[in-house]
Amino acid sequence: MISHLSDFYIVTVGFALCVQVIMADFLDTTEIKEALQNNNQALAVDKIKKLLEKAANTPLNIGITGESGSGKSSFVNAFRGVDHRDDQAAPTGVVETTTEVRAYPHPSYPNVTLWDLPGIGTTRFPADQYLKHVGFERFDFFIIISDTRFRENDVKLAKEIQKMGKKFYFVRSKVDNDLQNAQRSHMCVFMWSCYDDDVISWDTGLLKEGVQAPQVFLLSNFELRRHDFHRLHATLERELPEHKRDALLFAMPNMSLEIIEKKKEAFKSKIPHYAFVSAACAAVPLPGLSVAVDGALIAGVVQQYKTGFGLDGPSLQRLADSTGVLLEDLTSVVRSPLSLNTIDKAFILKLLLQSAAVAGLMLAEEGLKFIPLFGTLVAATLSYKVTEKALLDFLHMLAEDAQNVFKRALRGMNSSV
Repeated sequence: MISHLSDFYIVTVGFALCVQVIMADFLDTTEIKEALQNNNQALAVDKIKKLLEKAANTPLNIGITGESGSGKSSFVNAFRGVDHRDDQAAPTGVVETTTEVRAYPHPSYPNVTLWDLPGIGTTRFPADQYLKHVGFERFDFFIIISDTRFRENDVKLAKEIQKMGKKFYFVRSKVDNDLQNAQRSHMCVFMWSCYDDDVISWDTGLLKEGVQAPQVFLLSNFELRRHDFHRLHATLERELPEHKRDALLFAMPNMSLEIIEKKKEAFKSKIPHYAFVSAACAAVPLPGLSVAVDGALIAGVVQQYKTGFGLDGPSLQRLADSTGVLLEDLTSVVRSPLSLNTIDKAFILKLLLQSAAVAGLMLAEEGLKFIPLFGTLVAATLSYKVTEKALLDFLHMLAEDAQNVFKRALRGMNSSV
């Protein structure tokens, strides 16, 4: 009886912290609570793993609109890290190529979808009906794109979106061409003075048209790391609901070392979840259960790290295609065994057992769980620490690889200019 109470205690505390601190109130924890009340640790572990998967697959729907030729499709491709020649790319062209609503899921995060919407000027619908036509309710926010200036239809659409309580952002695309032309024609002496003048004039013009607190971002679809893309991401991160922020962050291309660091911190914040799952399994007195769960659990999380950092095979190939840097050159700077190998339970356990200290802790954990009273508590604590340390170490390795790949890609792009 006491052993059961100790099992119940460690699982209850672990899951309570996991649910309350990180999972947020948008997730239904009823089934977990029922499993804990019935002292069914295995069921509780299964339920919380499903909750973690649900949190990792939070949908994010972004509506991209603007007039024909404004660069909507190019933005969709650039955001998703897809070259315009790729089979998954949105078609681009100087004429309107979007005549109906088209969904473009992120190739690595299909829960994040960019919707290429027909330009409002190319439809039979006025602004108020246009939103109903494209399915207004599904979008978390809108990005209104223009390549020269925002036109009457853009302003009308912004006002209608505003009325319905949704967020929208103006993006001025192809800014590199305009800034260079302005400099060549001596309209301004310094590039940055042209840039600042452009932002101010656009904000002022939209305010005059009645758009409340317009937010304007100047971008180059071909070089997202330049100009305002960092500011756009920071704004979206600040204004999105908390449970949507990670979905946006992980789908973002690695356009800076800062983005890679943010991803690393976001992944790090979730490690206690997985460590608690490991601890709960260690409290169940079944031979080999904890080792099996830990191996599968850590393998799944490491694969998430690889995908989020763009180190999986398809992501690296897309990066090579979009930057013009050879795939072999990108992979040549990878240092950890995780990035270029298939991640599965057997591979992870092999890495873990290469450490004598970790192997000793895992062996001790397996034996302790069968000791009445405090054995399960100690086993759960050891399991927590093993999983926590393994995930932290693997996260550091992959973050470093991501930084190296980014630097190599950037160096290759700069040398080709």
